[in-house]
Amino acid sequence: MTVKKIVFVVGATLALVTAASAADLPRRQPVPVYPAGPAPIGKMPIGKSPIGKAPIGKAPGPVVSRY
Repeated sequence: MTVKKIVFVVGATLALVTAASAADLPRRQPVPVYPAGPAPIGKMPIGKSPIGKAPIGKAPGPVVSRY
């Protein structure tokens, strides 16, 4: 009975180590496909959206009471 347990544990450990080492093997990545023609330089809409333009998180103006 104990020999059976030892064989089972050794087999499971070997399978785990084999799977972990196979996951670390390098694989060739596909070559990226670039669009034909010139690169679209200057066409990114940077700064055109309202993100970051509202005064969120900034200190409010001074509180002035009218008495």
